[in-house]
Amino acid sequence: MAGLAWPNGKRIAVLVSVLLENWSPGKSPSYFPRTTPLKPGAIDHAGMQWSHYGGREGIWRILRTLERTGVRATVFANALSAELYPDAIRAVVRAGHGLAGHGHAQDQYLCDMTTEQQQGVIRRSLDVLEAASGTRPDGWVCSVYSWNEETFALLVRAGVRWHADALDAALPRLQRTEAGPIVALPWCDFVDNRVLRASPRDFHDVYKDSFDYLYAAEPMGLLHLAVHSHFGGRPLVAAQLDKLLRYFTGFTDVWMPRHAELVDWFLAQKIDDPNAARRASA
Repeated sequence: MAGLAWPNGKRIAVLVSVLLENWSPGKSPSYFPRTTPLKPGAIDHAGMQWSHYGGREGIWRILRTLERTGVRATVFANALSAELYPDAIRAVVRAGHGLAGHGHAQDQYLCDMTTEQQQGVIRRSLDVLEAASGTRPDGWVCSVYSWNEETFALLVRAGVRWHADALDAALPRLQRTEAGPIVALPWCDFVDNRVLRASPRDFHDVYKDSFDYLYAAEPMGLLHLAVHSHFGGRPLVAAQLDKLLRYFTGFTDVWMPRHAELVDWFLAQKIDDPNAARRASA
């Protein structure tokens, strides 16, 4: 990709996403450390309690880890999380991290909604985050990839300039919608809840190996790491996150922008799809 490079000659970029999620009253995550299922229809009180760890403790442990390692992340927060834990949202912004929308509640899917319902959820979610933080988010990621053919145009109309729901690209790309363009950032392929039935060390090993591969084999690689506050904010995964961030920051030619900073860089390049340019130069 002649003429295209990360700022200041950096070899690889690393994005860090933190998810602060909550489920509607009476709802709980579809995943949980329990190994014996409850009877069908039973109210999962333990699962609901487990999901609240993120706002009560997990986000704070992650914020301390980021502070120790000098890394700035982007926090994708449900509006419900901001309503339940506004002090956490304020702490995110005070620490210099980005804040982006993530729907109202984690169990509510945009693809199940009418156009008007989607539009209302998007705008209300951004309103709640702005009220809690003092700044209006301009980025978004959908709960459980629940977008449809209308979603991205609705995001543009709500003032969102980027999303992180791209599953078909390794670098940012410009996405055209009937309402105007939006920058599509690639999401990560392996988040912390993938190790729920295995070893937390898998989280470390997957990201370290991916980083090492990109660093060695693909100049201008992009690694996107994501961690959930209610799971990755627990010591068993936070310990692996701490090791990873210390490893990444030990390299002098690694760029670790917030998502909005990566979007600013991308727009300044005035190219729709650097992914295509990389393929052409392979």
